[in-house]
Amino acid sequence: MDVTLLQNRLSHTFKDAALLQQALTHRSHSSVHNERLEFLGDSILNCVVASLLFERYSKIDEGDLSRLRANLVKQQSLYEIAQRLELSQFLRLGEGELKSGGFRRPSILADTLEALFGAIFLDAGFNAARDVIRSLYIPILDSVDPKTLGKDAKTLLQEYLQGKKIALPQYNVVATHGAAHNQEFEIECLVPKLDIQVFGTGGSRRAGEQAAAKLALEAVQAAFVKTPGASRKSKPRTAQLKLAGIATVQPDAPLDEVKPMSKAAAKLDAKTAKADAKAEVETKLDAKSDSKFDADQVSDGQKSLIAETDAMIAPAAISASKVKSDVASTESDDAVKKSSTTSHSKIA
Repeated sequence: MDVTLLQNRLSHTFKDAALLQQALTHRSHSSVHNERLEFLGDSILNCVVASLLFERYSKIDEGDLSRLRANLVKQQSLYEIAQRLELSQFLRLGEGELKSGGFRRPSILADTLEALFGAIFLDAGFNAARDVIRSLYIPILDSVDPKTLGKDAKTLLQEYLQGKKIALPQYNVVATHGAAHNQEFEIECLVPKLDIQVFGTGGSRRAGEQAAAKLALEAVQAAFVKTPGASRKSKPRTAQLKLAGIATVQPDAPLDEVKPMSKAAAKLDAKTAKADAKAEVETKLDAKSDSKFDADQVSDGQKSLIAETDAMIAPAAISASKVKSDVASTESDDAVKKSSTTSHSKIA
């Protein structure tokens, strides 16, 4: 067994070869094994991965950072790294483990990798162990999505549908196949609003639902890619006209609340407008002695307007005079009546 190849893959050469040998030794092989090194390496691994995530994802909160770290240091992730290093060919196992295929067992490979991290720490210090771990994990972090890492298919599908304000999917057991001790479940996943129906199978109901959810998520994402505007609400007609540059009138009150102008008010407005026009013309006429103003400058329309104004003002003046006369007469009658009443009172 040439451990030089393994050291090259780790980018670390051990000063103490005994530490490397112990890290590769399973407890089934001898009493000097790697379990204590595994304990040490597990703590170092968590620390370094936490530091990596903290540096890389500055806007992710504590809960999501914990989820990412747990996913990166779990047994399956360590097993995949050990597979890339081809660690199985360097293991020292007992005869029983060799016969049962222990060199392929994910738990043994993951534990051995952690023991190697602990051995590197004891051999060269924390910085050396950190550099080895970073070199193994940075390529992984470059290829993962922090928003989805560690989430199963059902969770991802639920979050995606909630983001689109669509009801949660429905899961139904369609059929079961095989003997009781080795059944396979066929699960249906429905998203009614999008008319999506997919089927997944698994060794348990949970596994079947996960398989169906994965297919449903792909179908839902594909549906929104094809029709990106399906989930958008159409803008009101008024907003569309504004965007197009067409002015719209927004009344301050309903039409039924707008009262028509009375005839008296309309006449008063007309009188006011004509009086203003007359005043303007008279001002021009008065100024003819100080300027070159000529009576011909007064247009026929303005002369006509003056005549009409005079015709309207004259009845109004007569009417006002009559009102004053009536008021005076009424006041005189009231005074006579009052005087008469007083006289009668004195006589009595």
